[in-house]
Amino acid sequence: MIVDDHPVVREGLRGMLESDPRITVAGEAASGDEAVVRARELVPDVILMDLRMPGGDGVGAISRILADRPESRVIVLTTYETDQDIVRAVEAGAAGYLLKDTSRADLLAAIVSAARGETVLSPSVATRLVTRMRAPVAESLSRRETEVLSLVARGLTNAEIGKELFISETTVKTHLLRVFGKLGVSDRTAAVTTAMERGFLPR
Repeated sequence: MIVDDHPVVREGLRGMLESDPRITVAGEAASGDEAVVRARELVPDVILMDLRMPGGDGVGAISRILADRPESRVIVLTTYETDQDIVRAVEAGAAGYLLKDTSRADLLAAIVSAARGETVLSPSVATRLVTRMRAPVAESLSRRETEVLSLVARGLTNAEIGKELFISETTVKTHLLRVFGKLGVSDRTAAVTTAMERGFLPR
């Protein structure tokens, strides 16, 4: 089953997959919520799942589909490869994570492999997962550090942040230094980007 909110993408994938005699496309869905319903109706062996869609995202759909039918194999097929997206999908139970620039041959091979019970990952995704696993466990940010960094993300200066939170500019700098240390970065922009990737700040 193909799940993607773009009709052109679904049509292209269907044409590609149906050219392989090993694969039959059972159906399509345009949102996470629709995917859950269609998966119950069609009982597909493998589901290609986009991540970000209106009407229910892919990660939520993965969890709900696998709760109904754990033997289904869900492969995420997306343009996004942030640490947060990858980890959320894997934790939800995805059997694979591929990017939309994957070649036709690799995509077909991945579907067949997933149907056999194997895990399939794009090389760049596998690298990110291994790097994340080898890295020391990241410290979480305190509530105040998160507040300070959120205001940094909005473009406020240290002085403006101090006024907003009723703390001194020196205290703001101290919080930021602690944030830099926890995130392993050396500037404000990198701190915001890394915090978003790790799920400490909303995107």
